[in-house]
This record gives sequence, C-alpha cells and structure tokens, in this order.
Amino acid sequence: MKLIDTDVAIIGAGTAGMTAWRSARAHTERVLLIEGGDYGTTCARVGCMPSKLLIAAADAAHAVERAARFGVHAGAARIDGAAVMRRVREERDRFVGFVLESVEGWPAALRLRGQARFVDAHHLEVGGNTRVRARCIVIATGSRPQVPPAWRAALGERLLVSDDVFDWATLPASLAVAGSGVIGLELAQALHRLGVRLRLYGRGGRVGPLTDPVLQAAARALFAQQLPLEAAAGELAVRREGDQVVVGVHADGHLREERFDFLLAATGRRPAVDGLGLECTGLPLDERGVPLHDRRTGQVGDSHVFIAGDAGGEHALLHEAADDGRIAGDNAGRFPDLRVRPRRAGLAVVFSDPQMMIAGRSHAELCAAGVDFACGEVSFEDQGRSRVMLVNRGMLRVYGERAAGRFLGAEMIGPAAEHLGHLLAWSAQRGDTVQQMLDCPFYHPVVEEGLRSALRALNRALHMGPPPVERCLDCGPGG
Repeated sequence: MKLIDTDVAIIGAGTAGMTAWRSARAHTERVLLIEGGDYGTTCARVGCMPSKLLIAAADAAHAVERAARFGVHAGAARIDGAAVMRRVREERDRFVGFVLESVEGWPAALRLRGQARFVDAHHLEVGGNTRVRARCIVIATGSRPQVPPAWRAALGERLLVSDDVFDWATLPASLAVAGSGVIGLELAQALHRLGVRLRLYGRGGRVGPLTDPVLQAAARALFAQQLPLEAAAGELAVRREGDQVVVGVHADGHLREERFDFLLAATGRRPAVDGLGLECTGLPLDERGVPLHDRRTGQVGDSHVFIAGDAGGEHALLHEAADDGRIAGDNAGRFPDLRVRPRRAGLAVVFSDPQMMIAGRSHAELCAAGVDFACGEVSFEDQGRSRVMLVNRGMLRVYGERAAGRFLGAEMIGPAAEHLGHLLAWSAQRGDTVQQMLDCPFYHPVVEEGLRSALRALNRALHMGPPPVERCLDCGPGG
C-alpha cells in the first residue's frame, strides 16, 4: 500500500474543501486534497446555478403569460422542453468547467482521487490502495439528498431527487414534488410555469424558510394562489402502478390520490459523513453522526480535526461553506495556533416569485434568545414601484432592539428580496441603528421605499421616532 505523509489532508473538493486547500497552503505546501467523486461543486453541478437557469426559463414563460396585463399581446407561450433543458445542461456544464479548470490546474502531487475513510484519528485509507498520515484533517464532504428508504423501494426509477432534474433531456408531463422547503418550492414553481402538471406537498404547513408566523401565513396564501399546493399533507402514501406514481393524502378520514409520471423528493439534505469511519477516531459526534465543532474555528472538540461546509450540517449556503473552508483550512494549516473568526451576519434568499429572504437574525432566533425586540412592517400591495411593475405582493418585517434602537434582522416575502436582503444584512453586520438606516438616501420611485416605510414603523415601535405619515407627500406618490 502506498504511503503519503502530509501536514493537512482535506476530504472533499467542493466549495468548502477548495477554499480550505487554498487557506492551508498559506502556512504549508504539504496539503493534500482528496476527492472520491467528480470535481465540481454542489452549487455548480446540482444547486445554485442550474436551478437558477431553470427559474430563468420559467420567468421568461411567465413574462409572456402576463404581458397582456400591460396591454402587450404576445400570444400564447410555446414551451420547448428539450430546448429549455438543453440550455440548462449547457450552461451548467460551462459553470462546472470553470471549477474543473481551477482544480486541475493545481499541482497533481497535492491532489488524490479516491474515497477516504478514517483508520484512526491521524490516518486515512484512500481508494483501498493508499494510506495518508496527516497532522491535521479537514472534513469537507458536503451533503446528499435525504429520501425515505421506503419510497426508493416502492418507486424505483420513478423516484427522483433534485440532483436528477438537471440531467433531464426534456420536461416531464407531470410531477409530484414532496417537500415545500427552498429546493422543493423553487423547482415546483419553475416547472409549473413551464407547463408541467404538478402538485407540491408539504408536511407540516410551512412553505419556505421564513420563521415569522405573520410571513409564513402570507407565504402559504401567496403560493396557494399560484400553484397546486398542499402545505400540510402530512405523511404521503406512495406506490407505483406501471409507469405512474400514485400519491395519496389522508384527509377527513379519506385517502385522496393523484397520479404522476414521477415523484421528486425534496425532503432535505443530510451531511455526507456516513462511511467516513468516524467511529474509529474517538471524535465527539451528535445524534446524526456529525462531529461536534465550533463554527468560529471549525475545530472538532479539542482535536486536530476540522469540519467545513455542508458536512457540518448547519448552514447549507455557498458563502457560508466558503467561510467555513477558509476558517478550517487556516486553522488546520497553523495548528495548534488556532484563531477565532467572527461569522458574518446571516443572509438567506429563496428565488421563488415572490422572493423570500432572511437577513441578520431571524424572528425565531430572536425569540429563542429571549431578545427584547420590536417589529415594523410594510405591505407591498400599494407600494408605488412594485405596482408599476405588477409585483405588488408580499410583506417585509424588520426587527430592532428596544434598549438601543439597533437593527437586528428582517424577514421578507416580496419583490426584490434578494437585493433588500443584502442591504439589511450589511446593516445588521455593521450594527446600524434604525435611525442611522433611515438617515440614508432613498431614491424615488424604487422598491426600497417600502423598506423605509417598514423602518419608520419600527422606529415608532421602539419609541424612537414619530408616528409614520400615511401617504407622505415628501416621499412622492406610492412611496
């Protein structure tokens, strides 16, 4: 068996692993990147980028459909499913190609292909023919879709996960989507707008990631108007009949069934740490088998092992994975001289229509921490620029600390949430007060004027500002 001795071994060449590799090399050249699958990140292959390509096609179809509301008559949209998926695959492959270029440009001696498994806390067996001894190890193995085993047994190839969607040659005629979280919601809405007959099934009544009860109720109502949705379907009864999937929902003592070509299980992702042999390491693990670690350092317990990205099971977001990798790789490279790195303000976006976002601390986080906070809100139904663009739906709620008037966070479903979310996350990270935010310029007419209205309501709720003036003329019409 071949033996390799290195300072830092990194398991996984996704976003977190590649960033860890670069960071560790600032301290030592003896860094080894180990990958058992294909190079190319989850984001590029099966996540952020291909899903947004599909959503972009759906947005184009929807724009044609609603053009008549502006007095523009373009005729009925004709959706070429094969052409839609061809563009998705071609552009996806282009993004993956950029990642492959980067990794394959790294020194071959610092890369190793094969599945890695711990033999003990300092040794890895890779591919059955190589043993690696490392002073420090970074686990960056990502995540994989989580699917009920009974569904796989019952449905076979008629059961899909989100990873499968982006290899389609064309669009299916019908599809059931199980799971009303971010992935299920984005894909279901896009495919529905592209002409696929579908139904989206949630389990407990939640739609998307919003934690504010007011906004969750708004989200359920808005999406129920746009696509076939059963947000509280509970446990689904699924079976296969020939080339069809039968999905049943128990309601009022009866089983109501519907037939589809496929069932897409968007039922969550789990850290891909099974099969790593963690039981051989003596590391502390949680009930999922994920190593217990400090997000500020990436360190597992007080050991020489670090974890980064989706493998840590906390925030499955690209920018968080990159930060995780940077922190874990830096500390593995300089071990035992660990450095604590404060984390950035929270930011999460859902690319549905209307979009959703959480910036700073969520409603649930503030409640769980016992923070004394006040809320301000605005509806976008009568917001000027939103009405001009026919996107006047949804609501923004902002949170501020009562004692100091400091802005804490926000949740939103509505227009331009991806952009407002960035502004609000930046304010939260800087520690701005609500008044400081209000002192900033607001142009007219823009969607951001809705944010100003919410901040004014929040400042009043904090007893730090005057009552907001309804239809303020200084703001311009529809401000």
